[in-house]
Amino acid sequence: MDEITFAVLGTGGIGRRALEVSQHKDALTPVAACDRHGVAVDFDGLDVDELLAATEGNIDNEVATDGGSGGTTAAEGGVKQHGQQRGVVASSQARPSADPIQEIIDRGDGIDAVLLALPNYEHDFIPRTADRFVDGDYAGVLVDVLKRSRVISMLDDRSEDFEEAGITFICGAGATPGLLTGAAALAAQSFVEVTDVDIHWGVGLKSGYEDNRGTVREDIAHLPGYDIETARDLSEAEIESIIDDHDGVIEFEDMEHADDVLLERAGVCDAEDVTVGGILDVRNDEKPTTTTVRVTGRTFDGETATNTFELGDETSMEANVNGPALGYLETGVRRNRAGEYGVFGPVDLLPGF
Repeated sequence: MDEITFAVLGTGGIGRRALEVSQHKDALTPVAACDRHGVAVDFDGLDVDELLAATEGNIDNEVATDGGSGGTTAAEGGVKQHGQQRGVVASSQARPSADPIQEIIDRGDGIDAVLLALPNYEHDFIPRTADRFVDGDYAGVLVDVLKRSRVISMLDDRSEDFEEAGITFICGAGATPGLLTGAAALAAQSFVEVTDVDIHWGVGLKSGYEDNRGTVREDIAHLPGYDIETARDLSEAEIESIIDDHDGVIEFEDMEHADDVLLERAGVCDAEDVTVGGILDVRNDEKPTTTTVRVTGRTFDGETATNTFELGDETSMEANVNGPALGYLETGVRRNRAGEYGVFGPVDLLPGF
């Protein structure tokens, strides 16, 4: 396969790890990265080691979709501000920008794929960002790692626009949804009817809470009494207080994760038959529980059984999110080069149910 150039929007925990993991993928060349304040572009390939070293402890993982410093601030909750320069502009490869996303779009002819590693603090945040790529005549691949079920329909509503633009959009391409959604779809192949899909994940933050503030904030939105709007407006002190109240280990039940909608749109089962929950330990490296997918169904000969898929406890969140995201990105480029445009979920790239 020919070389694939890609850009990363957002240099928080997910964006940084995507750049790091890409160095272990022979076909991938990261050529651009941006956050809310700056952009780095080098079509010969970014110096990933320098970029990561320069931004360590100085991360701005927000990108405004309105072209400036506006948009979602999350009470500055996703930003670590140490030193005079914030975020990617601390790198010698980068420079400040009033509209970093537009700079990526303007250079789209040299970028095969774009990973949207953005905090989804508004339900239409990712779709609005995708609109900008359509309006900017970008033709290529867009990949996101979003978690919210209701966002899928917003992207599906744009499918015709993506097709006309020559965009292949892969939604929910991280761990869950993404890797685990695909695992559920493969496990479902044994059955003629799937009655229940249970996804239960365990995450220990090996890269540290400091590197994953946006992810933790998004997860808190799933706790009883919170939603995406209230979580967005929490101060850092309030986030820390919630973590302290749970002794650093937060358990989630019946989350609004896009696995349900993605499995339903692929014909595997009804969305209401999918449950997602998990345990997040923000203070320890080890996973508090084994990440498991259980698919229960009826076989052609009338038997009822449960197929189970487990992730190794030694695999980190970064490995399970960014490995699949970049794998789906590569697959998306293959589809795009073959002239397949529109919206695809992780299951659409696997054997059909």
